[in-house]
Amino acid sequence: MQREITNDLIKWKDAKNRKPLIIHGARQVGKTYIVKQFGKKYFDNLVYVNFETNKELSSQIEESIDAKYIINKLELFYGEKIIPGKTLIFFDEIQANERALTSLKYFCEDAQEYHIIAAGSLLGIAINRENYSFPVGKVQMINMYPLSFKEFLIAIGKENLIKEIEEHFNNNEKMDKIIHDLCLKLYRTYLIVGGMPEVVQTYLTEQKVIATIDIQAEILSSYERDMTKYADNSLSNRIISAFDSIPVQLAKDNQKFQYKVISKGGTSSIFGEAILWLKNSGIVNQVYKANAIVPIEMYKDLASFKLYMNDVGLFVNKARYPLYQIDLSESPTMIAMGPLTEHYVANELRAKGYNSYYWESDGKAELDFMIQKDSDIIPIEVKTSTHIKARSLDLYIKKYNPKYAIRISEKNFGFENNIKSVPLYAVFCI
Repeated sequence: MQREITNDLIKWKDAKNRKPLIIHGARQVGKTYIVKQFGKKYFDNLVYVNFETNKELSSQIEESIDAKYIINKLELFYGEKIIPGKTLIFFDEIQANERALTSLKYFCEDAQEYHIIAAGSLLGIAINRENYSFPVGKVQMINMYPLSFKEFLIAIGKENLIKEIEEHFNNNEKMDKIIHDLCLKLYRTYLIVGGMPEVVQTYLTEQKVIATIDIQAEILSSYERDMTKYADNSLSNRIISAFDSIPVQLAKDNQKFQYKVISKGGTSSIFGEAILWLKNSGIVNQVYKANAIVPIEMYKDLASFKLYMNDVGLFVNKARYPLYQIDLSESPTMIAMGPLTEHYVANELRAKGYNSYYWESDGKAELDFMIQKDSDIIPIEVKTSTHIKARSLDLYIKKYNPKYAIRISEKNFGFENNIKSVPLYAVFCI
C-alpha cells in the first residue's frame, strides 16, 4: 500500500545531518511493512531485527551498545556486510530491548554514516518507564497512523479522485453532483472499514465491508492483550475500563471525558495513568479544550478533553454501529453520527500534522475543533449532513472575528460569509 510517510522516509534518508529514526505508532498501523518496503526499494540490502522474536541476537546486543560492536554482531549473525549508504538497519519492536534503544545515541554520535530505523508498537509506553534511557536529542521521531481517507482512496484504486477533490478545495468551486455523491459514498465506506492496513486489504480482497468485522475485532482484542501484558493487574483493569468507556463518553450531550462515567467515584488520580497509557500507546487521540489565543498549546485546559479512538473503523466496531445505516446513500438519521463524524475529522487533522482543540463558550456553545496555522486560529464546525445551521460557529465568529472559518459537512464546496464549505471527503485538503 502506498503511504504518505514514505516521503518523510526519503527526506530522512537524504538528510545531511541524519539521526537514527524512530517510528512510533499503534499496533498494526503498518510500520513494519512500510519500512521493509522502503528498505527494499531504496537500499541494496536490509538488515531486519525483531527484538521480540530474535532473543539470541537481542541478548548479544545487551552485552555492549557500542555502535561498531553492534554492526559487527549484525554482520556475523546475518552473514552479510553492512555498508554505509547501501544498507538499511531496521530494529523492530525495539521497546523489547532497553539497551538497543539506548544504543541509538551512539549510532548518532559515532556512526552517523549508517542508516538505522527503529519502530515499536508500544514504544510510547517504554520510553515513559523510569528504567529506559531514551536517547533524547539523538534521534528523529515521526508518528505513523492508520490510512487516512486520501491513502484509502489510493489503496482502492480511486487515486484519480484526489486531484479532483484538491482542485475544487483550492478553488472553492462546486464539484459535479455525480462525483460529489460518489465521494460521499466512498467516505461512508471508509467510516466502516477504517484505515488499518489489514482491514483495508481484507476489504479489497473480499470486496465486502462485512468481511472486515472479524479483522477489526481481532485488532481490538490485540490491544486488550497489550493492556494486560504491559501493565500490572490494577493498571490494566483501569486501562481497559477507560478504553471501554469511550463510546459512552461521546454519546453524552457533554462529550468531555468524565472519570465518573468509567466508575462511580472515578477521578483523575485513579484513571489518569490509564489515559496516559492509552495515549502513549497510540490507541487514542486526545483533544483538549482551549481558549482561542495564539499559541493555543499554551492555553489548553488540561482537565478538559475528549478521547477518540485512533481508527474510525475500530470505533464503529467497538460501538456496534449498524453498518447498513452508515452506508445509506441518504444521510442516516436514526443513529448517533455525530461522534462517528468527529472521530473521522479528529483523526484526519492529526494525520495532517495538526494539534486540534475544541472551544466552549460558558457552557452555551461548543465548537468542534480549532487548529492553528502560523499566527491564525481557524475554527472548524463539523456537521453530519447537509443541515449546516451552526450557532456555535456563529458565536465564535462574532467573538473572535477569525481570518476565515471552515464548515465540514455533506454540502458541496463553496465560500460564503467568510466560511469555507468543505465536504466530509475533503478534510485531507485542509
